[in-house]
Amino acid sequence: MRLSLLDRSRTRAGEPDPAALTRTVERAKRAERLGYHRFWVAEHHAVPGIASGAPTVLMAAVAAATERIRIGSGGIMLPNHQPLVVAEQVATLAALHPGRIDVGVGRTPAFTEPVRRALRSDGEDGWDDTAFAADLRELRSYLDGTGPVTVRPRPAEAPPLFVLATGAGLRVAGDLRLPVVVGGPVLDDRAALDGYRSRAGDDAYVVVSADVLIGDPELALPEAWALAAARTTGEFPPLEPPDPGRRTTERQRAVVDRALERTIVGDEDTVAERLDELVERTGADELLVTSSTWDGDALAESDARLAAVLSGVTGHVP
Repeated sequence: MRLSLLDRSRTRAGEPDPAALTRTVERAKRAERLGYHRFWVAEHHAVPGIASGAPTVLMAAVAAATERIRIGSGGIMLPNHQPLVVAEQVATLAALHPGRIDVGVGRTPAFTEPVRRALRSDGEDGWDDTAFAADLRELRSYLDGTGPVTVRPRPAEAPPLFVLATGAGLRVAGDLRLPVVVGGPVLDDRAALDGYRSRAGDDAYVVVSADVLIGDPELALPEAWALAAARTTGEFPPLEPPDPGRRTTERQRAVVDRALERTIVGDEDTVAERLDELVERTGADELLVTSSTWDGDALAESDARLAAVLSGVTGHVP
């Protein structure tokens, strides 16, 4: 089982945004030492709780600070970009860091209407499966050298393309025989996963995304609170310290409870048992951990303990 990390450069209350990017680069360096397979960064625009709005720029910084671990995007949102521009950015990274660059792409539009306008994006309107599939084909053609124009620098080897997929995205990825990254409710939809594998055939590859933390269950509270705030106020906020006695509305409490149920958190035995069940249920080829928490030291310890669990050497830090 390959083990990878997605770091969204979460901001923290009372800190300047650049601190989140510095932590991302430091986390990538630790992940490489711990033997993680990939380290991916995200794309979010004008979100108070996330400092990563330019994934290829951050990928460049992470790749320059590491030596072996694969670096990628989780993901670049194609509604916001021209496929040729994405291909040129990725090709540049692949030329500087050969054999280490991944391209995860998605179709999620910007979160708010003002941001969509700023991006000159139509959002959901006009962005159907056909348009997404067409852009994926175009992007792949530039990366593998079969497109109508030749991207420079020409990659010696086409970086692998992954699709961040929902139910509809799974069908598109399957028809294009591309690997997928899935999380949330899709993990319980065995029919959708089986349909993807049937379409993709021997090229099927499923990366399961999940929030996983080894340590005190309270580590999961800051992210759950932020999600509850986003669902009730429309703004995804910076992380705040955990406070079990924090006052929340009934609706916010329901969101927090659902988020905590989905988070795999606890000691090594608890986490290993739940991961075994997740892998059995989904047939995952790889686990992409997406967790974050307020306490940076606790997050670093969790990453190390999880790497040990997955390597079968609990307590050992490579």
